[in-house]
Amino acid sequence: MRSRFLAVIWLYIIPTITAFYLPGAAPRNYVEGEQVDIFVNALTPMLTGSNDAKLKYDYYHPNFHFCEPEGGPVKQPESLGSILFGDRIFNSPYKIKMLQKNGTCETLCVVPNVTGEEAKFINDRIREDYALNWLVDGLPAAEMKIDLRNNDLFFDMGFNLGDNEGPRQNLPTMNNHYEIVLRYHKPTPDTFRIVGVLVWPASIGGPQDSAASCDPAVPLILSEDHSQPIRYSYRVTWNESDTPWAGSTLSCESLFPELATRWDNYLHIFDPRIHWFSLINSLVIVVFLCVMVSMILIRSVTRDISRYNAIDLSEDVQEDWGWKLVHGEVFRTPTNPLILSVMVGNGSQLCAMVAVTLVFALLGFLSPSNRGSLATVMMVCWTLFGGIGGYFSSRVYASLGGTDRRKTAFLTATILPVVIFIIVFLLNLFLLTAGSSGAVPFGTMVLIILLWFGISAPLSAIGSYFGSKHGGIRHPVRVHQIPRQIPPGPKYLKPWIAALLSGILPFGAAFVELYFVLSSLFASRAYYAFGFLALTAAVVSLTTATVTILFTYFILCAEEYRWHWRSFLIGGGSAFWVMAYGIFYWASRLSLDSLSSVVLYLGYLFLIALLDFLITGTIGFLASYWAVRRLYSAIRID
Repeated sequence: MRSRFLAVIWLYIIPTITAFYLPGAAPRNYVEGEQVDIFVNALTPMLTGSNDAKLKYDYYHPNFHFCEPEGGPVKQPESLGSILFGDRIFNSPYKIKMLQKNGTCETLCVVPNVTGEEAKFINDRIREDYALNWLVDGLPAAEMKIDLRNNDLFFDMGFNLGDNEGPRQNLPTMNNHYEIVLRYHKPTPDTFRIVGVLVWPASIGGPQDSAASCDPAVPLILSEDHSQPIRYSYRVTWNESDTPWAGSTLSCESLFPELATRWDNYLHIFDPRIHWFSLINSLVIVVFLCVMVSMILIRSVTRDISRYNAIDLSEDVQEDWGWKLVHGEVFRTPTNPLILSVMVGNGSQLCAMVAVTLVFALLGFLSPSNRGSLATVMMVCWTLFGGIGGYFSSRVYASLGGTDRRKTAFLTATILPVVIFIIVFLLNLFLLTAGSSGAVPFGTMVLIILLWFGISAPLSAIGSYFGSKHGGIRHPVRVHQIPRQIPPGPKYLKPWIAALLSGILPFGAAFVELYFVLSSLFASRAYYAFGFLALTAAVVSLTTATVTILFTYFILCAEEYRWHWRSFLIGGGSAFWVMAYGIFYWASRLSLDSLSSVVLYLGYLFLIALLDFLITGTIGFLASYWAVRRLYSAIRID
């Protein structure tokens, strides 16, 4: 009876539920003859060429001489994340209307005079395998390619500026004609939605006048010795597709929205078996570590606790050994507790930012149509989670015996943003010197500073206040007044050696995904495997925690009670391997020919390693703190 009643209620509720589209992912319906805008973005180096990392050029850079719209280019509004990642989007002079001029050759413009110096600039960019990036209804223009591993068709975003293998004199050919294929879907008989944008560039030489043909006969070779004209042309072809636009909606049928199906070909995962192999390998490592730590805690620690607690406390002489021997030192205030507390606070803030960002990505809120949404959400989360950083740093500092709480609050809110701002500012100067459009505009820098001063810093101060109000964590044993001597320990427990050894396993659990992330950041490859990334992040966190607890136990057994800093270094050991892998990626996948590109790549790589060090170091420290408190809470101390 109850099930029938619920079924009747459900039938009444279903008609009242309507789906809604995520921000930045709502479809646009066109009617026949309506204007379809093409927006142009910055030119970026492709993965296969001499990749001048992060050096991007505006589409309307004067040396390229691309056709400009009437009245001049107009910059389009962009999100904070889009600007930070180097997007510079402008309108274009292309006149395209829905389902009109199908297959008709159109001359866009004729540039009358391209000098030899400008031709050399263009030829150098062609040799470096630069790509043009267009946007149509939020979709990037792409070239259709075949994945040789599984013969799947996919859309490779961007298309070549030219062909590096010229027919003569080692001069490249420039693509000045574009075959544009627009795929559309009909949700209703009178409305159309764009579900795919393909561009095949071609090089057409010969007479460079407005009456020339669009059929390539001889390629266009730009002479570096004398001036010459360039004619730009295009042809639009409309293809109806069965691929629907919809799919990125939230409704009663699904709690986890799927990607819009029109993005499926763009967000191609190259050989997903590699991701699964990496994930399974990581899970095996985590299970092995958990079993090992459990065996140590259950067998060794439990046996030690039983032996310690079995000692008759009424005897005059009590013999301690192993990790119990340092019970009076283990909670002694470490050196530089202020700096350690600030690092833990900033690491906690970063952990919260990463966790919430991954949750948003898994739920589908970070639509690829909304360019820069990932970086924007990360910046907003970092700003709003300032209170978390202040709270953790204040409580850890109080637990470590610190007294200057105002200084802790001030440094937590300032030191990491200042370090990052200085590095980014210096890298920005290199970008400006190199003439790259990837340089962050001055207004965006001011906005970031305002977010920091106006929101993050006050929230950090509020978090520090509540952390100080809660006070430090109560320790299960007292600290002796006179510190005991520390005997020489094994070499593998020395801080830097232990950090390098412990970092191998967390790095091994993540290095496959790290390759795809680096390709996305430095080689203009789209990355949207957030499911794999979230699982990998969880595995890395668990691996870091278990490895750090294991090494901390070994350290205490060696009668070394200075575990606070060591646990942070051991937890953050994977950052050293991330830095080393980044240098290997540079040597094997990139070709950085200029000093500015080397400095930029190493600067961004250092930032990635620094953030990874703070996140994993914080995880290791907090896990060790929890394990040490549980360990010494289980024994009797006279």
